[in-house]
Amino acid sequence: MSEVVLQTLDDGLLTITMNRPERKNAMNRDLLLGLVLAARRAAEDTDVRAVLLKGAGGAFCVGGDVKGMADPNRRIPTLEEKSLFLRQCMEASRILHEMAKPVVASVEGAAAGAGLSLALACDLRVVGEKAKITTAFAKVGLSGDYGGTYYLTKMLGSAKARELYLLSPVLSGREAHQIGLMTQVVADDVVDQTAVALAQSLARGPSVTLGYIKRNINNAERLSLEACFDAEALHHSRCGETADHKEAAAAFVEKRTPVFVGR
Repeated sequence: MSEVVLQTLDDGLLTITMNRPERKNAMNRDLLLGLVLAARRAAEDTDVRAVLLKGAGGAFCVGGDVKGMADPNRRIPTLEEKSLFLRQCMEASRILHEMAKPVVASVEGAAAGAGLSLALACDLRVVGEKAKITTAFAKVGLSGDYGGTYYLTKMLGSAKARELYLLSPVLSGREAHQIGLMTQVVADDVVDQTAVALAQSLARGPSVTLGYIKRNINNAERLSLEACFDAEALHHSRCGETADHKEAAAAFVEKRTPVFVGR
C-alpha cells in the first residue's frame, strides 16, 4: 500500500499521491486501502495543517480499475462482502471532506468516476484547462460511489447532478470550472505548482480558524439555521482566543503581514 499511496509531510503540508501512473491511478485494492490510511493520518496527525491530494504521472485518478473488474480469474465476493469493503474504503472521501483541515486537489489529466468524487470531497480544486472531467459511472453500468452524488448535488443542485450522472459528458477542465465544479483553472503545465502554492498558503494559515470555517460550512450542509447559529457563535468565540487571532489583530494595527503558528 505504501508504494501506491505516497505521503510526504513538509512544513505542515501533507501531500498524498496516488501512485499507479501506468494505469492513470486507477483504484485497485491497495490504493483504496492506502487512501483510507492516508486520510486518517491527515486528520489525526497534529503536525499536518493542510493536505494536497494528487495523482502521479500527469493524471489525477480515472476511478475504479475497470480492467481489474473484468478479470475472469478474480474471486467474486458476496454482495455483503463487496458492500462492506466499499463502504470502508469510501471513508477516505468522507474524512477528507469533514476533517478540520483544508484539502486541495491537484487535478491533472483526468478525474473520472470515484476519482472525480475524491476531488469533489476536497475543499479546493485546481484543474488544468484541458483536463478530462466526467462522472463515468453510467458508461460502465455502475451507479456511483465515494459520495460523488452528494457532493455534486450540494455544489450544483440536483438538476445539474442528474445531467452529469445520467448523461456522463466529458468536460474539459475549463468547462468544469465554468459550471462551478472546479475552484481554479490554469494551464495544464502549471497545475501542480499552482496547487502546491495554494496548499502551502493554507498550511501557513490560522489552522484552528480554518478548521472551524470548514466545520461551519459542513454544518450548513445538513443542520438547521438555529443549530448553525449556535455553532458559529461557539466557533467564532473559540477562534478569538487563539494566538493566531491575536497575531492577526496586532499585524493589522502595525500594518504588516501576520505570521501564523497554527494555534
